[in-house]
Amino acid sequence: MGKIEDGVEAAALELARARATNEFTANAIRARLEFLRKKHFRMDHLHAKAVSSLATVEEAEAEAKVFEQQLKEAELNRELARLQMLHAQEVLMQRTLRSPINGVVVERLLVPGEYRNEQTPVLTLAQIDTLRVEVFVPTAYYGQIALGSKAQVRPEDPIGGTYTATISVVDRVLDASSGTFGVRLLLANSTLELPAGIRCKITFEGTDAAPTIAETKPGQIEAR
Repeated sequence: MGKIEDGVEAAALELARARATNEFTANAIRARLEFLRKKHFRMDHLHAKAVSSLATVEEAEAEAKVFEQQLKEAELNRELARLQMLHAQEVLMQRTLRSPINGVVVERLLVPGEYRNEQTPVLTLAQIDTLRVEVFVPTAYYGQIALGSKAQVRPEDPIGGTYTATISVVDRVLDASSGTFGVRLLLANSTLELPAGIRCKITFEGTDAAPTIAETKPGQIEAR
């Protein structure tokens, strides 16, 4: 959705990447170690023929072991550099604003150049791939509408049409003043064909107690 200024973090990532991909030190030590191992092998062979002294053999062996440790240290430093690069990547990624949902921007609360902190919202998003339908039903039908059952949703013109929704919430508290209770339905909208914010009428599928429940008061299709 957007980015926070990230020049410093991007530069730090490039520096960490350069260190993580630098193989020159390890390759140089590896080449030197290979030479010293061959030297030790030759000195040991000559010592077996009484041509070279034991001290010379031990010196060659010690040099090889020193460079073995240096190679391990170089490999460890490279692994640490790789971890530092991953850390720098995560820091840089935190400068990018990503939405936790697939939706549309309905309001921009900050403009470029304004200060943002953790409590400052930047954008308002609406999730419309699944819509929420809010409707109030006469209390006479309380107990006849079950969670998970289906209902037909008919948006007002100019949208029109009939769509099937699933009941997700049935209020357990009735509104005595209006003689109604609230029902919420979820309406699939993967093609984004339906807009949010339009009024509609609902017809609930029948039960044994009531084959068909008549249309309720007009409801409204909302973004989740």
